[in-house]
Amino acid sequence: MIGISKLYCGTVEPSDALRYGRMSSQLPSHLLQFSKDKRPVVVWNITRRCNLKCVHCYAHAKDIPFDNELSYEEGKILIDDLARFGVPVLLFSGGEPLMRKDLPELAAYAVEKGMRAVISTNGTLITEEMARKLKEIGLSYVGISIDGMEAINDRFRGIKGAFNAAIEGIKNCQTAGIKVGLRFTINKFNQGEIANIFDLLEKMDIPRVCFYHLVYAGRGSKLVEEDSSHEDTRAVVNLIMDLTKKLHDKGKSKEVLTVDNHADGPFLYLRLLKENPERAKEVLELLKMNEGNNSGRGIGCISWDGEVHADQFWRHYSFGNVKQRPFSEIWTDTSEPLMKKLKEKKNHVKGRCATCRWLDICAGNFRVRAEAVTGDIWAPDPACYLTDEEIA
Repeated sequence: MIGISKLYCGTVEPSDALRYGRMSSQLPSHLLQFSKDKRPVVVWNITRRCNLKCVHCYAHAKDIPFDNELSYEEGKILIDDLARFGVPVLLFSGGEPLMRKDLPELAAYAVEKGMRAVISTNGTLITEEMARKLKEIGLSYVGISIDGMEAINDRFRGIKGAFNAAIEGIKNCQTAGIKVGLRFTINKFNQGEIANIFDLLEKMDIPRVCFYHLVYAGRGSKLVEEDSSHEDTRAVVNLIMDLTKKLHDKGKSKEVLTVDNHADGPFLYLRLLKENPERAKEVLELLKMNEGNNSGRGIGCISWDGEVHADQFWRHYSFGNVKQRPFSEIWTDTSEPLMKKLKEKKNHVKGRCATCRWLDICAGNFRVRAEAVTGDIWAPDPACYLTDEEIA
């Protein structure tokens, strides 16, 4: 996760993170990526059921009941363990998390145990009543997925009317007083929609947006050819920086992040080095704190059935099941070979990743994407768009 607004527009300084000792339990949410203890943010896919048919769904979600989901009581036991372990944020996802009727109760229990509870949703099921309920339980944030304006979004979501329903969900969150933001997955078919997303941020006064690079997992594994080219990705990241700065200069600052491609960090730094060398020095310090990809270390995932994964995209490899062992034990058990290697992945990457000068601030990028294309977990990430000259 690369904070474009934090880094490029200077809304965060290195001293901001240092002031809190860089411990997860002390850091405010906008500084968590700079923690040094890397207590994992946990994504819990509480259901595989979904009311939409998104072409890039990493969970292969369907609108049918599944009988292998953790029960409410098992969920409470899980939350107890995560709280004791010091997990700072529990992100409820799916499928569509609001398809599960006990989501508000589970989120409320997480808040009661001292964690920040957030949800990742398509937004179509957030009625006025649901928004009020989510506000009452103390939900920290709602991230709503929109992949373009109406025509493009509904094509990706597989259901006509999904865009308008999501917009209503955003409005209902705003009325209830819940912080709400957008989630956008970049690919060659919707990269032309990014300027429209920034217009939507400004028009609806939405404070945050996350731009996700495509990860080849789930139904998204069939979209490798639909991913943006390296040239297009460079243009997209430059555009995101330009539009973020434009809003910032107008006094309408938004929190803008890019996710799932840590080449964005060095790319931003190299641009700043030409434009503002003094700020570039500070950005390099923040990028070192961030440490790049944290799959298996600073982020983890628990599936609807209790299986533990390195992140939400690595569903084909499980480290264990929380029905048999607590997450905290599974996560710290480095006798498991892949778990051990992910916690020190910089020692195992190959090819241009192994010799890259940005390895300490990228950590080899996404291993699951490398595996999807090459069959080798430790091969270079094919989505890295930095040139050989830039990494030498």
